[in-house]
Amino acid sequence: MATFDDILEEAGKFGRCQKRIFALLCMVSMPWAGVYVGIVFQGFTPDHWCRDPAAVERREACGWSLEESRRLTAPPVNVSGVVQHSSCVRYEVDWNATEPSCEPQEPDRSRTPTVGCAEGWEYDYAGRQSFVTEFDLVCSDGWLVDMYQATLNVGFLVGSIGIGYLADRFGRKLSFLMSNVLNGIAGILVAVAPNYVSLLVFRTLYGFGVKGGWVAGYVLITELVGVEFRRTVGVIYQMFFSVGILILPLLAYFITDWRWLQVVITVPYILFLSYYWFIPESPRWLLSQNQKSKAVKITKDMAKENRKTLTKMIETLSDDNADSSTASFMDLVRTPKMRKHTFILSYNWFTSAVVYQGLIMRLGILGGNVYIDFLISGLVEFPAAFLILFTIERIGRRLPFAAANIVAGASCFITAFIPDSMFWFKTVVACIGRLGITMSFEMVVFVNTELYPTFVRNFGVSVCSTLCDVGGIVAPFLLYRLAVIWLELPLIIFGCLAFLAGGLVLLLPETRGVPLPDTIDDIEFPERAKEKMRMESQQQATLLPDGDVWPCKDPAAV
Repeated sequence: MATFDDILEEAGKFGRCQKRIFALLCMVSMPWAGVYVGIVFQGFTPDHWCRDPAAVERREACGWSLEESRRLTAPPVNVSGVVQHSSCVRYEVDWNATEPSCEPQEPDRSRTPTVGCAEGWEYDYAGRQSFVTEFDLVCSDGWLVDMYQATLNVGFLVGSIGIGYLADRFGRKLSFLMSNVLNGIAGILVAVAPNYVSLLVFRTLYGFGVKGGWVAGYVLITELVGVEFRRTVGVIYQMFFSVGILILPLLAYFITDWRWLQVVITVPYILFLSYYWFIPESPRWLLSQNQKSKAVKITKDMAKENRKTLTKMIETLSDDNADSSTASFMDLVRTPKMRKHTFILSYNWFTSAVVYQGLIMRLGILGGNVYIDFLISGLVEFPAAFLILFTIERIGRRLPFAAANIVAGASCFITAFIPDSMFWFKTVVACIGRLGITMSFEMVVFVNTELYPTFVRNFGVSVCSTLCDVGGIVAPFLLYRLAVIWLELPLIIFGCLAFLAGGLVLLLPETRGVPLPDTIDDIEFPERAKEKMRMESQQQATLLPDGDVWPCKDPAAV
């Protein structure tokens, strides 16, 4: 009986057909960047202060600037060690009772009472419209901005599980297309939401479809290529997320209204519905559902596009996972080493999400040119993929994975204590941190798959990766609330998390050159697996006549 991997030897492991499908599916990663970190522009919080209608009239009559108006109406306060004019209270002054002078001289108001912003706020945003300015999500309502990102990650959490189940039940292609239907509808609903409550509801639905569809596309392309191409395909598929990171600030620069920016981010998901005519269902999934005839037809079409000829072996095609055992959560924690792997990997998923999202969202509160800062930080993500592909087969997995976390942690610590006067040095160190956490985020995906046995591998990755979405829920609260106390405080927390993650990774075994484990015993007693491999190699060497050429790789080199 031939497996699908056997047939790919004839049909082409990564031929013209797979490359075409891969190129199409890579496009899915780009708009996801806009969904994932679009809050930097859509939820931009500009300088703001309490609106005083009488003071506004005086400003318009006298031609005062916004800064002069703020200086006259807002009391000075200490924010993170810096004295600036308050954003949340104003002087209680009857401007109609004061002498009508247009001299913007600041009088002594040390004994003047202050009141809250009952009349709303004024914003210094130079024409940019964010949902923060539209719904006045500042001061006591500032925490509601965190909910915009948190609800998205709630959708991610539920969607990755829900659409993952639907992909196993109804197929990768159908789940991918249905998720994009949901993305198109929910994305437009976000753009036209009449109030903030409905915006959060639609944002949750948006997250449900976006991540689920991205995962379905990832699974589909990795199931269509040969085993040796899966890792490269997976890394590059994620790298196109970085392409989206670069495009996003360019779009935001020209599209200043957050609602229209939302529409532009959503349009690609509507266009992805055309993939119905361009991508096939996964033959592996069809075989698992006993739909052999459809699997054979798709495989023949792939071979034809790849200009390959199939032998009669295609007639014996069967599912190579038909006898797989059912996995449960207890399999992940029942034995000591499995329990250790589950804890360390889950923590690394959590840390990668918190630090990665935190560093990106931090760009929106630094007060510099957010477009240039975002673009520069996005550029440093590209070397991450190449560093991974260069090091994992030469050095291994564990050391680059640990080093990436430690470098990210050290960069966060150092950046926190570099004075603002050393702007470019601070930017370079922060970018190194972004590079490190990007490498860590991309590596945890395939390291996770190499540390679980076959029957529990997919389930184990799904369980551990849920901590990624939990981290995404925590990240905005961690960043925005702690930054109110001290702007650099979140970096200290990020540094601690990343340092600990790097140290824990060093407790994991190296998996370079080690065959994927098949059973829990292979994890708990790796020396037995190595001894078994050594004995099988000796037996093969004994059975083969001298001089025969055996066209197989050394198992230890797989």
